[in-house]
Amino acid sequence: MKRAAELPPFPEGWYFLGDRKSIQAKKLIERTWMGEEIVIWCDANGNICVADAFCPHLGSHLGPKAGGKVRDGCLVCPFHGFAYDASGKCVATPFASPPANARLKVYASREIAGMVFAWWGLEGRKPQWSLPEAPDTSGWCDVGYRHFRFQGHPQETAENSVDLAHLRYTHGYDNVYQIGAVEVDGAYLLSKFHFTRVRNIAGIWSLTHDVVAHAHVHGLGYSYVEVHESTIGMDVRLWVLATPVDGKEINLTLAGQVRELRKPKRFFMGLRFLPPPWRAGLMSQFLLTNQKLDVEQDTRIWNRKRFRARPILSRSDGEIGLYRRYCRQFYMD
Repeated sequence: MKRAAELPPFPEGWYFLGDRKSIQAKKLIERTWMGEEIVIWCDANGNICVADAFCPHLGSHLGPKAGGKVRDGCLVCPFHGFAYDASGKCVATPFASPPANARLKVYASREIAGMVFAWWGLEGRKPQWSLPEAPDTSGWCDVGYRHFRFQGHPQETAENSVDLAHLRYTHGYDNVYQIGAVEVDGAYLLSKFHFTRVRNIAGIWSLTHDVVAHAHVHGLGYSYVEVHESTIGMDVRLWVLATPVDGKEINLTLAGQVRELRKPKRFFMGLRFLPPPWRAGLMSQFLLTNQKLDVEQDTRIWNRKRFRARPILSRSDGEIGLYRRYCRQFYMD
């Protein structure tokens, strides 16, 4: 095949699994993640557990499709009723005391702004770095989501943080340029850039957005972009979260939120006529919809592209070479 033979499918790192509200609403989720079958649930104290989906007793699948359930905050096996708490420990069985060594394989997890991530380590290694602290959400709207699934690899999706040439050619951005040098510190990469973009509003008038973006990349599964749009006076947070499924396909999630707009600089979509708490939510949905269109343009390419380990680069390709060197740390030697 194209990509899988040339680029290892599962880079080490933190990867998005879902949002807390969805996990609590569904009570128990089963998923293929990094080529593994896993289950996700939340106990009575709000602790989220991400664990291997097979019971260590006699190997039953613990997901809801097989009859697994959450009872009193514990995951209960559908085959013999072994119950596991959020640490993975077996705490009860119906007919005997729980075996002391009956324990699920549990993955380290982390929550940021209601989004749940789990660590996947090469050969089972423990987390080698931490995700950043959760940003302050006061004064910001709720996080909104858009989801995609396609053939791809997280290294290639995260490469967009330094591939400024494609912003011009594929998406039609103008005045695109790098701000300062791309910075790398261990698993962290920072890319700052500027662009403008013209939006046609209802086919009647146009608005030019002037944007500065700071892309914070923490491994290949977590990209957090701070955006300041100066035409309206709007601050945006955008997460681009690529999670490998089975070595061929990835789930890509766009998550975004907007700071409350108290005094928009420009009339836009009737913002000044809306109560301030409504403005950010409306803009968040509008921006996510437009970002979705950008991702769909990229997806048509990602679905069919072939990874080039030794690309022939031009002067307009910026820091793709530096980015590729940064990525090496997430694979086995």
